[in-house]
Amino acid sequence: MSKTALVTGASSGIGEATVRALLADGCKVFAAARRLDKMAPLGAAGATLLSLDLTDDASIVAAVEAIKATTGRLDVLVNNAGYGSYGALEDVPLAEARRQCEVNLFGLARLCQLALPMMRAQKSGRIVNVTSIGGQFGEPFGAWYHATKFAVEGLSDCLRMETAPFGIDVIVIEPGAIRTEWSGIASDGLTRRSGATAYAPYARRHAKLIDSAYASRLPSGPEVVARTIAKAVRAARPRTRYATGGGARIVLFLRRVLSDRTFDRIMWRAPQPFG
Repeated sequence: MSKTALVTGASSGIGEATVRALLADGCKVFAAARRLDKMAPLGAAGATLLSLDLTDDASIVAAVEAIKATTGRLDVLVNNAGYGSYGALEDVPLAEARRQCEVNLFGLARLCQLALPMMRAQKSGRIVNVTSIGGQFGEPFGAWYHATKFAVEGLSDCLRMETAPFGIDVIVIEPGAIRTEWSGIASDGLTRRSGATAYAPYARRHAKLIDSAYASRLPSGPEVVARTIAKAVRAARPRTRYATGGGARIVLFLRRVLSDRTFDRIMWRAPQPFG
């Protein structure tokens, strides 16, 4: 029997590539995002398209109910949707901070809540949470983004232990630098929020560092992450974490071996290889 999968953030980047990878593996895939029009090629490729706004609980419930009504089961949940909201902590309005948390953390958690009853009834399932290597360390001007990614890492660890007795695996995917819309959204937001405040000289420099990193040869295509996700879905015993894509493993290694102060200096000066 083919697996039924739900992939969020499927209108572009990692989400779109993951839908295609899972379709190639024979899964029945529900592709979910706010921008239905941008997912038309995925519909043509065989995916079922769902409108999903992670800041709207009714939208989240409707998406899961649609899957339940269509297939009666859900084998794989890929929580990929998210974005990077950047700016000095002092400059970011709390309304934007709350939206960042709604999309990157609370929407993800709500989908887990709704998917788990089906998975427990099946006595099987895979929840794949796409975080970032930025869920293991911080950087200037990324406080709210990194806070959500740290939170998803911790949430995933707790959820993995809670659901193990029911045959459900929880897997964390930690991308490095990936060629998606993420970098443009992050650097534009940083310049808009902190480009004319007391933090302006540092914020503008940091935005240029982000842009230069993603214009370099370092970033991987989103297909690299999609292949990792598909591998984790296929695995008889998946790893709990997969670091994948441009610079992921070397940056995590440096974070482990360097002191906090030394790593802080690197974050101030080096192009940021993640997101």
